[in-house]
Amino acid sequence: MKNLLLWFLFSLCFNIVSIKAQQKFTLSGNILEEKSNETLIGVSIIFPEIQAGTTTNEYGFYSITLPEGTYKIIISYLGFTTKNETITLSGNIIKNFSLTNSLENLEEIVITKNIETLNIKTPQMSVNKLTSATIKDIPVVLGEADIIKAITLLPGVTSAGEGASGFNVRGGSVDQNLILLDEATIYNSSHLFGFFSVFNPDAIKDLRLYKGGIPARYGGRVSSVLDIYQKEGNNKELHINGGIGIISSRLLVEGPIKKEKGSFLFGGRSSYAHLFLPLFDIDNIAYFYDLNTKLSYKINHRNNIYLSGYFGRDVFRIEDTFENIYGNSVLNFRWNHLFSDKLFSNLSLIYSDYYYDLKLSFVEFDWVSGIQNFNLKYDFKHYISDKIKLQYGLNSIYYKFNPGDIKPTVESSGINPFKLIDKYAFENAVYLDTEHKLSDKLALSYGLRLSTFHRFGQDELNLYENDQAVVFNEDFQIYEKATPIGTQTFKRSDVIKSFFNLEPRASLAYQLNSENSIKLSYNRMSQYLHLLSNTNSPTPLDIWTPSGKYIKPQLLDQYAIGYYKNFNNNNYSLELESFYKTVKNRIDYIDGADLIANNAIEQVILNGKSRAYGLEVLLRKNEGRFKGWVAYTLSKSEQQTPGRTATELGINNGNWYKTAFDKTHDISFTGNYNWNSKWKINVNFLFQTGQPATFPNGQYIFNGITIPNYNGRNSDRLPSYNRLDISFNYTPKPKKTKGWKSYWVFGLYNIYNRKNAASITFSKDIVTGLNEANQLAIFGIVPSVSYNFKL
Repeated sequence: MKNLLLWFLFSLCFNIVSIKAQQKFTLSGNILEEKSNETLIGVSIIFPEIQAGTTTNEYGFYSITLPEGTYKIIISYLGFTTKNETITLSGNIIKNFSLTNSLENLEEIVITKNIETLNIKTPQMSVNKLTSATIKDIPVVLGEADIIKAITLLPGVTSAGEGASGFNVRGGSVDQNLILLDEATIYNSSHLFGFFSVFNPDAIKDLRLYKGGIPARYGGRVSSVLDIYQKEGNNKELHINGGIGIISSRLLVEGPIKKEKGSFLFGGRSSYAHLFLPLFDIDNIAYFYDLNTKLSYKINHRNNIYLSGYFGRDVFRIEDTFENIYGNSVLNFRWNHLFSDKLFSNLSLIYSDYYYDLKLSFVEFDWVSGIQNFNLKYDFKHYISDKIKLQYGLNSIYYKFNPGDIKPTVESSGINPFKLIDKYAFENAVYLDTEHKLSDKLALSYGLRLSTFHRFGQDELNLYENDQAVVFNEDFQIYEKATPIGTQTFKRSDVIKSFFNLEPRASLAYQLNSENSIKLSYNRMSQYLHLLSNTNSPTPLDIWTPSGKYIKPQLLDQYAIGYYKNFNNNNYSLELESFYKTVKNRIDYIDGADLIANNAIEQVILNGKSRAYGLEVLLRKNEGRFKGWVAYTLSKSEQQTPGRTATELGINNGNWYKTAFDKTHDISFTGNYNWNSKWKINVNFLFQTGQPATFPNGQYIFNGITIPNYNGRNSDRLPSYNRLDISFNYTPKPKKTKGWKSYWVFGLYNIYNRKNAASITFSKDIVTGLNEANQLAIFGIVPSVSYNFKL
């Protein structure tokens, strides 16, 4: 017994010593930009001796738990001077680091995630990030730096063409993209019908586009997530920067409210080409303006509060007969709280709306429509250990949809007020994301999102026989609107229809060696909102509608596999990805569908399905005087709406047909060359397969009326699209570091003046009586010049 007691005491002492030796401590804090105290997102914090590391989150916070000891630490961020320090962990440490911008240019903060071995290890895939500097260097039409135009140069991302709104990701439609500005939803991302985006590049801090492997914290769309954060503002000193272009200008002011505690940011843009139209006896007007704001205040090292907003409007007027005003408004109050050095939280209260107003003087009526939502988000990031990180939270959104409110502008117009029925809905979600490092070579990310959607009561809902709002006429072999058999009235608190979906997400990364890895991902997502549009590119007039009794939510399943390589000392990187995705309940429209001012939209909609698959290649050069990338996408995007019964034909005879977003080949090249300290040359080239279209293949005459005959849906294409753009950045005094600094941008868009087809229409020549095709091109060659400054 004595020997047993001695052995027990020895074992206890040994275990205590072992536990003490293995005791772990946490290093946490924020990474800041030295001159402004702006928090930096995605900074790499690396411990090379033990091959461990982490990155800062969306709010610049990091946390890592390691065994007791002394470590070399490397803090690395592209565009900033790498910081090397030695840290002794003998207890929990809260430590902030400041990084110095290593670039002598106008961009005070260059936002990107450094390409390090740590990123090869992480399971996140199908994500693209662009720097603020890169966006400003890309030549664009009319010379205005544009975020949306920039991301269309990435693999898997296309647009519907020049003068078209929005963007398409991996064969998806515009409404399948979730666009967030400081966590608030943006419903229309374009100004002036697609010529500009609503995002002021001067105010942008971070931009990430998720095309696949989307984390569980995101939901509500089935194609992509474009997550954009605004800058917080300089809390050390006042700064002003802006630019003056041919048709628009911008100005951004930022500075401290209380030095190193609080800051403000105000940014505004406006176009003014319409001011010169009267000189040419033109009464038409088309212009936009927007305002970005943000207030930030650090209460203490555990609490920060932010108030950010955006307001933008477009105005389009044709003499005294037509006026169109539309735009977005968002407001977000955020509270960052640090419960401990391992538990970070963010609470957001968000308001967002999209407003549309159309006045037609010649018929004397005013049409107002829009969508509003109120959003509560509470997110947590829990750094359990150096191997496991959790992110979890909840999200509740209340929607109000105004499809249209029509009022006469003149009492004697004879038009009776007409109100389309408002719709209401409530979307909720809880989620859990886990990042799990299983070994030095294998890392997992897995999560689950539980989403619910409740369609609330409305003033009146049509009822149909067998709940079918669309019927098939077997005599004429066409789909027609069903005749309601009655209506039902609800209270606002009534629930007309509820949906419940589990959305699992999983990603895996296996590191082959220090420079190569293979990644896999799967994600299921639900989308409860639908944009009603039967045009290839959405217009401001398009209406959002919620899922309900007759419209089902879209359900996505996406699989992706990728190979990633950094080589030549990380100066180059290669990304190869292949994806396959299917979407259930993708809405389709019967022939002749009328979507405008339709109080029974369910009568022209059928539920179908879609699929898309492809290969994406991205080769980047990251360092040196010449930087840039080549992107190539080979893909296919199709839709099918079969008949609901054996006797129904379905849409397009039930056959698969190309979606309007199908682009077989998409090639882009983007590069910039630092010729010397004063001159930089920027070039981009774009080639895309022509957009699918439906052309007539013949005609017949019935009762003296010529009727065209068409092929199947989208069985034809527009001619291929290609163009070459170039711009030159000239900095008169590149070595100037204080006071007024400036540079010029001279650009040529579509340098070889190609007339790319935006559309092709068919008509009969009045003189010859022959049928002819007419091609519409938006732009030829477009020169531009802008003056940019910073104080």
